[in-house]
Amino acid sequence: MSTANLTREETAARSASVTVRTVRVELDLTTAPDPEKSGFATASTLEIETDSAAGAADGGVDAWVDFIGEAVDAVEVDGVPRPVEWDGARIRLSGLRGRQTVRIAARGAYSRSGEGLHRFVDPVDAQTYVYTHYEPADARRVMACFEQPDMKARYTFAVTAPAGWLVLSNQAIASAQTEGDLQRVEFAQTLPLSSYITSVAAGPYHRVEGEWRRGEQAIALGVHCRASLAEHLDADEILEITGQGLDFFTDAFRYPYPWGKYDQIFVPEYNIGAMENPGLVTFTESYVFRGASTVAQHEARANTILHEMAHMWFGDLVTMRWWDDLWLKESFADYMGAHATAAVTRFPDAWVTFATRRKAWAYQQDQLPTTHPIVADIPDLEAAKLNFDGITYAKGASVLKQLVAFVGEEAFFEGARRYFAAHAFGNTTLDDLLRHLEEASGRDVHAWSRAWLETTGVSTIRVERDDEGAVLVQTDPRPHRLRIGLYGLRDGHLVRTDAAHADVHAERTPLGVLAPADLILPNDGDLTYAKVRLDDASLESVESALSTLDDALARGLVWSALWDATRDGELPAARYLDIVRRHAGAETHSALRADVLANAAFAVGHYVAENARPRVWAAWLETTWQGMRTADAGSDAQLAWARAVGLAASHDDARAEELRGMLAGTLAGPHGLQPDPELRWTWLTALSVTGHAGVEDADEELRRDPTAKGRTAHRTVLAARPDAEVRAAAWNAAWDDTTLTNDHLSATIAGVRAGGRRDLLAAFDEEYFTRIRDVWDERSIEIAARLVRGLFPERDSLDLVDAWLTTNEDAPAALRRIVVEQRDHLARDLRVRAALPR
Repeated sequence: MSTANLTREETAARSASVTVRTVRVELDLTTAPDPEKSGFATASTLEIETDSAAGAADGGVDAWVDFIGEAVDAVEVDGVPRPVEWDGARIRLSGLRGRQTVRIAARGAYSRSGEGLHRFVDPVDAQTYVYTHYEPADARRVMACFEQPDMKARYTFAVTAPAGWLVLSNQAIASAQTEGDLQRVEFAQTLPLSSYITSVAAGPYHRVEGEWRRGEQAIALGVHCRASLAEHLDADEILEITGQGLDFFTDAFRYPYPWGKYDQIFVPEYNIGAMENPGLVTFTESYVFRGASTVAQHEARANTILHEMAHMWFGDLVTMRWWDDLWLKESFADYMGAHATAAVTRFPDAWVTFATRRKAWAYQQDQLPTTHPIVADIPDLEAAKLNFDGITYAKGASVLKQLVAFVGEEAFFEGARRYFAAHAFGNTTLDDLLRHLEEASGRDVHAWSRAWLETTGVSTIRVERDDEGAVLVQTDPRPHRLRIGLYGLRDGHLVRTDAAHADVHAERTPLGVLAPADLILPNDGDLTYAKVRLDDASLESVESALSTLDDALARGLVWSALWDATRDGELPAARYLDIVRRHAGAETHSALRADVLANAAFAVGHYVAENARPRVWAAWLETTWQGMRTADAGSDAQLAWARAVGLAASHDDARAEELRGMLAGTLAGPHGLQPDPELRWTWLTALSVTGHAGVEDADEELRRDPTAKGRTAHRTVLAARPDAEVRAAAWNAAWDDTTLTNDHLSATIAGVRAGGRRDLLAAFDEEYFTRIRDVWDERSIEIAARLVRGLFPERDSLDLVDAWLTTNEDAPAALRRIVVEQRDHLARDLRVRAALPR
């Protein structure tokens, strides 16, 4: 195993023998604007204390400091030079005794993968921007540090950067000096932090300021983005939600926001949605909307803002000891993000989106052979990297919602308050939190934990009914407290007529005689974590009247039940698509509409028999086209249907001429639809895939949109052309061109995969399996994972992947996990298609 892949056991031993008090980090970013300079100077001064008992027998403590970069130039202990013993990941130190000062001077490497210190040059104005991203263990790419969450320290950052740049870190600026073309900025010392949530950003960022006040507490707020995106930054809405969140969490947790200031920065080529660095939260630029945007997009951004804010307490103030308890921050933040969004923002239906979008992610992850308990076994950092998944986030949040129902909301928040008060600035495990929740509620929370946090799998529940009564049946039995909704058709509308509550434990639970109902909806109100099946009579009712349900949450649960049944091969894809055609046009909830359209397209591409797929794609294109044409002008629905047209049109060219005409401006589109850059690129990609657009068209669109996103989309359009040599060149570039940034790599992969053209890709199936071990060894885990997932062959058999798994049992566990998951997705596709009526 590479020494970069730290294990739980060795890091526990290190933190038992070494305590870090303070870390001073000096970064010289003056080389950033020079593309010829690959690295930057970094120096870390660590005040440490070693356990005297541990070193008494052998003359001192041996330990290591983590660093990955271009070079380690010097190591000093108490001012005395030491030989540099560095293997590319660990700097060895021997004979440490008592309180000592370790200084390490090194050279870090600017990143193009979003890991460590990422450098980006804006093609619009040639300005350079840098920012850091560390989770779970990339702080060591920027500074020499102890890269584990339980070795917290007080950090001071001092940054030298070009004059005129905005320089940001976790704390406010303590001092700043400018001399000529350079500035030196030193920040105030932080409160105790884990290395992975320290942060630095620098460049000519645009800034909008605000302030939040509560009594004597005043928090300076800042919202930032690249200068070329300033006109698109709706900072007022972001600041409004930030203030609403600070109000909510201050009241809920009764622990004042502790981190001094609250900056939020939207950064380019970001690998994730956002990161909870205290005082400097980083977000993907996808949340800066360059054109038309749906209500669902704004709700998602609000949810993310509040998710990251919840981390200021869950994760930052109190941090898990090791990555086994990652759920202690992510599950809680996911739950609190939805809770706060619904409670205090203009998106009161946030729980509808959670029920259908986040839980769908959890259900999918929980059915993979690699599923794991919410409280997972994380032996090393590679395993930690892959556990930022639907189990840790969405399933964890789902069962926390159940826990709140179990103990009561006030008891839940009281337990959280006690937890923060007892463990502020410390590290915890599962038992620490459960103890406080149990004390506050008087309930047996440990039993709940054993049933939900420490098991795997998802139950499926259904109601069986006959003349003698109804029975709730569940697979993989677990305890549920749920509601069964009874709906009747009244004047052509489905309305709730009654409800029954049940505590369910066994495989079969009698419900007695229920009132007559056209639709029986198990888990009405989304009170538990379980997939739902509709009985035959209920299915017939929603086929005819789903869109008449007034309750968005009930509609969402029905849509989810239909999709789960389709994924499991129990509801034919054709029947699911027919229900979508009947009712998606009347769906009024923005997120539900977007998800239903995306699921329908996925069903066509994956669950329809291959010989029928061209016909079904043609029909789906017409459905999306008519949806776009008939939706209200300028509406959320019109934009959603227009986006769906782009995906469908990459599989069928019946509307190619109209799309070309609308892009060229020679044909009027639907009234009220103003294609923004993202929609134009989506349509142009579809035209490229079907052979109706070429290099000249892509170049012309790039002249129209010469931004970073435009350049990324341009790469996809070029790679998507239906030419074997073009696809081969793009496929090889994805593997071999190490100059590709993370975003450009993903854009290249998207072009290679566009249109599902197996005839252009089948020749690479065997080569894929010869490449993946080398790429895992040679590239960062972020880049390697994109390649392994993105280029996995979607064949009509499992022979090649099964052969690889058999002959590569010694492959790194994280790599095998990804391959096993991709195999399972393919196996599901094949299984569902095989189950179709013939």
